[in-house]
Amino acid sequence: MTLATATLAQGINDRAELESFVDGMVKSLMKANNAPSGVVAIANRDGLILAKGFGYKDVDAQEPMDPHTTLVRPGSVSKLATWVAVMQQVERGSLDLDADVNTYLDDFQIADTYNEPVTLRHIMTHTAGFEDGGMGYLIIDDPDRAMPLSEAMARYQPARVNPPGKQTAYSNYATALAGLLVERVSGLPFNRYLQENIFDPLGMQRSTFEEPLPESLAADMAGSYKLDAGRYADQPFEIISSFAPAGSQSATATDMVRFGRAILNGGELDGNRILAEDTTNQMLTRAFSHDERMMGMALGFYEADYNGFRVVGHGGDTQWFHSFLGIDQVNGLTFFVSFGGTGGSTVRTLFTGALYDQYFPSEPVRPQASDGAEERAAKFAGTYGFWRTNFSTLEKLIRSGTAIKVAPAADGAILLALGGGGKQYLEVEDNLFRELNPGVSLAGGMSAPLLAFQTDGQGAVTGFVIDGLPFMSLRKLSVHETPGFNMAMVAFCVLVFLVVVIGRWYRRADIRGWHGPDRVAANGAFYAALVNLVTVIAGALAFAITADSLFTEVPALLKAWLVLPIVATVAGFYAAWCGVGVWRNGALAGVWARIRYSVIAACALFMCWFYYFWNILGYQYL
Repeated sequence: MTLATATLAQGINDRAELESFVDGMVKSLMKANNAPSGVVAIANRDGLILAKGFGYKDVDAQEPMDPHTTLVRPGSVSKLATWVAVMQQVERGSLDLDADVNTYLDDFQIADTYNEPVTLRHIMTHTAGFEDGGMGYLIIDDPDRAMPLSEAMARYQPARVNPPGKQTAYSNYATALAGLLVERVSGLPFNRYLQENIFDPLGMQRSTFEEPLPESLAADMAGSYKLDAGRYADQPFEIISSFAPAGSQSATATDMVRFGRAILNGGELDGNRILAEDTTNQMLTRAFSHDERMMGMALGFYEADYNGFRVVGHGGDTQWFHSFLGIDQVNGLTFFVSFGGTGGSTVRTLFTGALYDQYFPSEPVRPQASDGAEERAAKFAGTYGFWRTNFSTLEKLIRSGTAIKVAPAADGAILLALGGGGKQYLEVEDNLFRELNPGVSLAGGMSAPLLAFQTDGQGAVTGFVIDGLPFMSLRKLSVHETPGFNMAMVAFCVLVFLVVVIGRWYRRADIRGWHGPDRVAANGAFYAALVNLVTVIAGALAFAITADSLFTEVPALLKAWLVLPIVATVAGFYAAWCGVGVWRNGALAGVWARIRYSVIAACALFMCWFYYFWNILGYQYL
């Protein structure tokens, strides 16, 4: 990929012009997306150009946001401080990027699922191979439930699902583990280490990883808000301290750009150095990419292409704050934005593209199809899921709806569909596709200018990577893993069960007169249908009612519901056993009656598989 090398557009250094543009853009985006609060800070190598707050720190009191004093939750942007801490220890010889992380652990070990050990280089490029997880423990609202970092890492170790270095799958656990290594080799608690080695040297006086917030900062924390029935409802302060290195920072926008300027300036700010220049350059150099024609991962920082300019940085999302810190080395810029509410995610995502379109515009070029693209388009069709998902717990079901469909389109293009939105792409090089409609965004305002498909040794497509998401590759799903197949099958089974239950009601008098195998079979079908109906309906209600709290705790309602799939599975096998008797013993007169019963038994058995495959059987939530 050829990246632009143009010098900084002068207009962005004009504070009045920049403020006018940012005001118009941000206010309209916040209004359209119901974001109650936001901050923007933009700086160059010499200092701050613009820092501005939008909306309200306290909605009820109409207290405005202040970029210099109001704290927000940067979420995973916090990871950048963790990566700097790791590189400081690498620089001091206490950590080795390519050593087995188990070398630094004594009270527990990372499972040896594969021959290759996990290293810090794998962790910093999100190629460690862990599954994702977090239900009930990642973000909590009760500080008394928080536990020491070492205890959390031992208790919540996720399964390893890929050999290290093979696929990217964003991992909060791996990042928190890296923070634990810093803690071990430095001899300092992680939060204190950051304060003494990063925040204090950079003059980041309104930044902390402590939770709950220190008394000196608590009054300046922006409120957390959820839009509920047309009004913004207060939400609890989110506690991430069990996984602190992955996202527990609270900071002002101006503190965040001070951090960004230090990285932009080679590890130094105002005469205070946190990293050697060579170490900083190593950290910002691409360290992994699934396809060198696209953006990839540096050490902890990820790359994105905006109109031909390489921006390194990191995004971050808590439930109620959505942030991004970007560093543009070519143009000497760093910027931080954070927006509140669920709609803040879209505002955050659209901000950087709009900024670059305004000050560093580029002319869109319609891609030209490579030879044979039209004949090859069909081979890329399928349903794909992110490797960043869960495989071993109930969380697998919760994440099952996140899938991307790819289908052939006209003139050799392919259509990528996500979250109700779609974009068309044309193959321009072998397995590399460029967007046909660059003005169109996917769900949440996400831009995806390039796609690079992965193949196996026989040329079969196995997955792909989206430009701009180098830390989350996708795999091609088998039919039985796809949301479409599972939704269709469950819907069909529910329809069959409804017919059985309703039919039993209308024929209850007749069935009471049945005897022997006929009555056993009728009862088997009825009980399997009834308990499965109750399980599906109760499950849908339980997940709907507890959706907002699933990643804070495992609700009691959900735990109670998990009894039902066990009962349904027993009933399903009982119905299948009865089905054998239907054919063997001649129960239920007539072939069509037996076929109907077999359909019911097959549906009951499918539901048994469904509960098993999606980890619904038992209490698999840790």
